[in-house]
Amino acid sequence: MSTPPAAVSAAAASTAAPTAGRKDSHSVESLLAVAVEVFNVRGYDGTSMEDLARAAGITKSSIYHHVSGKEELLRLAVTRALDGLFGILDEPGAREGRAADRLEYVVRRTCLELVEKLPHVTLLLRVRGNTVAERDALDRRRDFDHRVAELAAEAIEEGDLRAGLDPRLTARLVFGMVNSISEWYRPGGRGAGVEAGELADALAAIVFEGLRNPPRR
Repeated sequence: MSTPPAAVSAAAASTAAPTAGRKDSHSVESLLAVAVEVFNVRGYDGTSMEDLARAAGITKSSIYHHVSGKEELLRLAVTRALDGLFGILDEPGAREGRAADRLEYVVRRTCLELVEKLPHVTLLLRVRGNTVAERDALDRRRDFDHRVAELAAEAIEEGDLRAGLDPRLTARLVFGMVNSISEWYRPGGRGAGVEAGELADALAAIVFEGLRNPPRR
């Protein structure tokens, strides 16, 4: 998926070397925030440990006091995004009621989750399988897609979605639309005038007015 370059923050864009002897005030959590920002700007493959140290304002060796390397930071970031997505599938709204209503709930909640964890989900959508962490993330994404496709198949079988729809294709198209939000929505910038709930409502209306069988007259 192609994504327009995000604005580079002062931390991510800085080329100044970290100050020698600067006290390391970072935690894993704060380093993760820095790493996600830099990965999203430079790309994971294009980011070195020196880049991360520079953006964090600490020495490279200080980072190794917290994590084993940049792949661990990547794994932590994409796991956070994936755990949020799979958590949606365990919520009552995704487990109770007719399948079409559960599918609509999952779409709405995924939209809200994407906005809430925008940097982490954006990074997840950019992984390409070049490392073990990326391949593990892609496997979990495929599992999520499979479970959503099963939900679509159930909704078609119950007669609430249009007959003849391919469940896997339906899931891919719907979540392609959801994922595209990461390309343009920026809190405090582009898309900031749209509340997350309003965004989820609009997306669900567009999707399900097309997918649902029209009411019988």
